[in-house]
Amino acid sequence: MASLKLLVVEDNIASLELMTEVFQNLETEVRPISDSQLAAELVNQEKFDGIFLDLEMPKLHGFELAQKIRQSSWNKLTPIVIVTGRDERDTMRQAFATGGTFYLQKPIDRQKLKSLFRTVRGTLLENRRRSTRVPMRTKVSCTAGSRTVQGQTWNLSQGGMQLEVEDLNPGETVRVSFQFPSSAVIIDASARVVWAKENRQGIQFTRMSAQNQEEILKFITQDEKT
Repeated sequence: MASLKLLVVEDNIASLELMTEVFQNLETEVRPISDSQLAAELVNQEKFDGIFLDLEMPKLHGFELAQKIRQSSWNKLTPIVIVTGRDERDTMRQAFATGGTFYLQKPIDRQKLKSLFRTVRGTLLENRRRSTRVPMRTKVSCTAGSRTVQGQTWNLSQGGMQLEVEDLNPGETVRVSFQFPSSAVIIDASARVVWAKENRQGIQFTRMSAQNQEEILKFITQDEKT
């Protein structure tokens, strides 16, 4: 599996260099950014497995940037670690209210960063698995209202899939059914069409059985190993 990809946003250069060094030594890919406005543009262009975010920054405050991350198409579910020297309880509450997943109190040092990374690593990996798309070409049946249309899949993730089906529109609720290639396992799920371009559509799963969720995870994990 490829290294975890982290975005670190910190306007204090010494802290930015320290976090970059520690995370790189932990075998992650790090994108260090000292400009919060540039970071706001980047989260709409690239997918990250985790984002470390300072609060007190010029241009965009950390809370504003966290909100933009949660509104982005690429990173709206990416875990965010809020890093701050403020220790007021209200700051912590606001950090979680604006989309923060974890909270790290400054001053930071190597040991504190290593300990935090060990704590959050499982969550970062789960976020990657949820969003990882693997190629999958198989027939799919989609039922939307009173009509049922047939097509084929392009790729699959734990959260959804891309399809090639005619006559599906953004916002529609659909029932999808497909079978894994070279397998007798049939997946049946409720979903929502989140985008449509020409004959290609993106859908997000909204409900499926725990057994089907496990089968999708197994398929994705096996593909990553090959």
